[in-house]
Amino acid sequence: MTTIAVTGATGQLGRLAIKALVARGASPIALARSPEKAADLGLEVRALDYTAPDVAALAGVEVLVLISSSDLNDRVGQHANAIAAAKAAGVDRVIYTSVLKGDASPMLLAQDHIATEAALKASGLRYTILRNGWYLENLTGSLGASLAHGAVIGAAKDGLFSAAARADFAEAIAATAATPGHENAVYELAGDTAFTMAEFAAELGRQSGKDMRYDSLPEAAYVDLLQGLGLPEGAIAIIADIDAHAAKGALYDDSRTLSRLIGRPTTPMAEVIAQALASL
Repeated sequence: MTTIAVTGATGQLGRLAIKALVARGASPIALARSPEKAADLGLEVRALDYTAPDVAALAGVEVLVLISSSDLNDRVGQHANAIAAAKAAGVDRVIYTSVLKGDASPMLLAQDHIATEAALKASGLRYTILRNGWYLENLTGSLGASLAHGAVIGAAKDGLFSAAARADFAEAIAATAATPGHENAVYELAGDTAFTMAEFAAELGRQSGKDMRYDSLPEAAYVDLLQGLGLPEGAIAIIADIDAHAAKGALYDDSRTLSRLIGRPTTPMAEVIAQALASL
């Protein structure tokens, strides 16, 4: 059986990817900056820090799942470190979690992914690039505040979101890691059914029994709102930019590649809202 290792094993996507791999009968190696946080996974755990990855941590690994770093300060440098370590260790293939539309995406968020995709292709390693669309959990993470104010607020106008559950993207990682035929492939991954944020707000209202609306602000006004919430300036720019480009279709995809990879329809938006409401 192929030896698979997953970086970011203690993160939200990493844990789900490991769960999906185990469900397929694999026993992946969990790679984490703080190995003690991965002890509950019941798998072999090795220490790996993107800032200074130990090549020895990748010994014997054939397929490395490189889950993108959450550090916005030097994400490209961290990814380059991991790719170099993978090459030095003799890893056969790297699976990288990128962003929808990749090098064609105009979003600020995409720039680090574009650079990482280029570095991976230039490395000489075989690769599989998973261009992940928007996670539904990105939208349901602030339901409490939305319900309190009676509105979902953003700047996406009537742009379509082809969002899917994080678990759907994790299953795509498992499918491409545990099965052959994905060498040097690039996949655009998104939810089967697109929706506007007004439709998202309407579904939230239906399930919560509250009168909900979507307030789409001009981008500058949305920036002011986010600043008032005390978010870091770098994050504010990225969040506002995402919505501005989503309004123009940057997060829309109708290829259904994700559902074909995982062998089932992607999780409906209404189901993820229900899960989020149940946890409030």
